[in-house]
Amino acid sequence: MKGFDPKFRDFPDYIIGITKEIWEDRRIASLHDYYASDIVVRSPASVVVGNQGVIAATMATLAEFPDRTLYGEDVIWSGSPEDGMLSSHRLHSTATHAGSGVYGEASGTPLQYRIIADCHAIANQINDEWLIRDQGAIVRQLGWEPRDYAADQIETEGGPEKCARPFSPDTDIAGPYTGRGNDNEWGVRLADILNRIMGADMAVIPEAYDRACALEYPGGMSGLSHGDADEFWMGLRASFPNARFTIDHQIGREDPMMPPRAAIRWGLTGKHEGWGSFGAPTGAEVHVMGATHAEFGPWGLRREYTLFDETAVWKQILLANM
Repeated sequence: MKGFDPKFRDFPDYIIGITKEIWEDRRIASLHDYYASDIVVRSPASVVVGNQGVIAATMATLAEFPDRTLYGEDVIWSGSPEDGMLSSHRLHSTATHAGSGVYGEASGTPLQYRIIADCHAIANQINDEWLIRDQGAIVRQLGWEPRDYAADQIETEGGPEKCARPFSPDTDIAGPYTGRGNDNEWGVRLADILNRIMGADMAVIPEAYDRACALEYPGGMSGLSHGDADEFWMGLRASFPNARFTIDHQIGREDPMMPPRAAIRWGLTGKHEGWGSFGAPTGAEVHVMGATHAEFGPWGLRREYTLFDETAVWKQILLANM
């Protein structure tokens, strides 16, 4: 780990360790050390430039969810300490809605949801980030439907002319990381599965997935086996049947005591032209920022974790029709 604090034994330990320091140990000021001052953080909701914005958002989140805990389920990574490393960090978060904030008046509701954060780090500092939080799971547990939450968000932020615009390739800002991951066979395998699904070849699911596969999807939805995988992916693709699917970053890894696994960050860009997971077609231009982690076993893909922000998709649909 050349260039990194020696207290971290490897890159996953660094990523999991600084996350705990910042959020649970309340060392928010350590963001000055661990994050570059001009970091670009992209989420489905927006693009934020600068560490001061990250610090402000962190404090606002902790004011609303003071007991927020972040359990690192996996760190799938590529690169080297000398050239920079990209981590795809999957977290399972618990929190209590104990303070008022962007999710409304404090309700005391306990929450569980997942996050996937892709971070580029070099010389003990993160300087580029892509962050996807399961907003659909959060708002459902608080009593909202994602569409209704998006509508309320538009109004709260000042209406369609003033509200924050969700992330799209047109609003992206280039950061220092320009890598695409690695060419490990497990990343290649997952990329092939996703490309076939997005090419309407749903037969790949019974071919490539273990029949007992465990599935985790947006909205905190858990699934089992081929039928649930088909239902999720069909609903998404049917909503945007002609949208362009891109694989933006791809990692495969094999590590001791771990199954072969892969992490892919992907995008889906185009019109809401079909009936599917997002209701009646509206013709709205939409970008979906998505991420998928997968674990493989002797009978195929055995665990899949896919995330995107349903509220950001609905916000784009609603804004296009206002």
